[in-house]
Amino acid sequence: MYYVNYPGYYYVPYYPNATYWPDRQQYPPVDANLLYKSANETKKLMDDASIVLNKLAESQEFDAKLMNAAQTSNTAKVEQLIHSTGITSDVDIHYNPDGLRLEFISQVADTDCCKLRIALRWR
Repeated sequence: MYYVNYPGYYYVPYYPNATYWPDRQQYPPVDANLLYKSANETKKLMDDASIVLNKLAESQEFDAKLMNAAQTSNTAKVEQLIHSTGITSDVDIHYNPDGLRLEFISQVADTDCCKLRIALRWR
């Protein structure tokens, strides 16, 4: 390489018959279809998450029922309470003595495309 007096500029000699220059990597054509569908599915997950969060933010009575069910390890009751909010998405519910974790899951064309996790603390 030959450097010119200007900083940041340099001259790379070109040898037309040289075989040591690697070809640039070719990428396949872009197909944004799955990304588009994933984004739309995630919007639905966010709507369901918003429903649950609104219920938790509005009703301390609901929160107390949920925490009591979790404290007694009544998983069926915890799931029933979360689903009673009116959500339609699949949700994995995990809880421990410190809080609640909800994982909303969706699929596009039998492919896991998107997950939305919410972690809430209660202690």
